[in-house]
Amino acid sequence: MKRAACCARRGWRLPESLPVWLIEQGIGEERAVLVEQGDIIAARLVWDEPWRPGAVAEARLVSRIPGTRRAVVRLPDGGEALGEGFDSALTEGQPIMVRVTRSAIAEKGRAKLPQVRPAAAGEAARPAPSLLEELSAGPYPVRSVPVHGRELAEAGWDDLVAEALTGEVAFAGGSLVVSPTPAMTLIDIDGPPPLPALALAAVPAIAAALRRFDIGGSVGIDFPSLAEKAQRRAVDEALADALAAAGWQGERTGMNGFGFVQLVSRLERPSLIARFARAPAAAAARRLLRMAERVAEPGTLLLTAHPAVRRAMRSQWEADLARRTGRSIQWHEDAGLALGATFAQAIAA
Repeated sequence: MKRAACCARRGWRLPESLPVWLIEQGIGEERAVLVEQGDIIAARLVWDEPWRPGAVAEARLVSRIPGTRRAVVRLPDGGEALGEGFDSALTEGQPIMVRVTRSAIAEKGRAKLPQVRPAAAGEAARPAPSLLEELSAGPYPVRSVPVHGRELAEAGWDDLVAEALTGEVAFAGGSLVVSPTPAMTLIDIDGPPPLPALALAAVPAIAAALRRFDIGGSVGIDFPSLAEKAQRRAVDEALADALAAAGWQGERTGMNGFGFVQLVSRLERPSLIARFARAPAAAAARRLLRMAERVAEPGTLLLTAHPAVRRAMRSQWEADLARRTGRSIQWHEDAGLALGATFAQAIAA
């Protein structure tokens, strides 16, 4: 493929039989894509959340949930987390070492607290592993690439971000619309009849979207309503095969008479779609930083964006951008722009 050939010109080859993780260490964001034969098959984003899975810290029990082994704990920075698996003998105010199992999940008007469990005996406090450390412990090779390089772009990063921003994924014969909600991620299937063929054509796109957008937790799939049990059974079997081939692990219901299927898997962090939907200005600011780092022409960096994006841009990020590029930075704010319509360019000083 064209992108794989480009990688070869840069002096390394993607193994034909084994995908490889490519990681960019961006400002305010670590991003990684799992590339197989030049195409993105999975992706991960890490923002600067204070508590991510794998972190171990000494917390204090704030309150217990009666009749359960669940409790609210206070973390070292003063934030709270929801814990489970606590010994009933623990009392309020008592210190306890905990391990973070799920990041905080932002939602409209509120946020789900991080989740923790008691740490193993003897575990010491430590930060969450970096994305590089976490992925290096997995089955695929990992390669760090420079932000100003072309590897992620040529694998399809910009297309992936565009899909995540809109939640729309086209496939042969129709499209998916992926929407995060407080209860679950919903996937709707749209396209022309015949409906049995549309449902079957959507199955590979659904399995691929779960990996590409890093979607976990509860997922509801709204297939077209199929009148015949044999048609529904065919979709169930195809979905089971596609999920297994994608390495998905979890529980799945069969399609009901209204075409609805539910998937439930482990949830450790927000998906790409959830991040972009629930923090659009912050996401746009991080995209602008990436654009700015990739400007090749000499001169002062001019950042053009909606005022909300400027407000979401932290001063430390601007300082990091100036340091990493060796340039001065100017802003042009335009309230008529969409949040995602950011632009970075070089201008004469």
